Amino acid sequence: MKETTKRAAQCPKCNAVYTAPPAVSREDGYTLICPDCGTREALQSLGIDAAEREEILDIIHRSRSR
Repeated sequence: MKETTKRAAQCPKCNAVYTAPPAVSREDGYTLICPDCGTREALQSLGIDAAEREEILDIIHRSRSR
């Protein structure tokens, strides 16, 4: 039977502790980062400014807590 234990990791970009599957940083292609930093990097690559990136992350977090 497959074990479903979640492992905590600390993001090297923001120092947050997370248990969700990590993202791979777009900066170097191999560093594992938290999902939020992965989303930030993806949005930044689309030219979205920092304030709007944080607003989008807030919306994502609110929609998950419903």
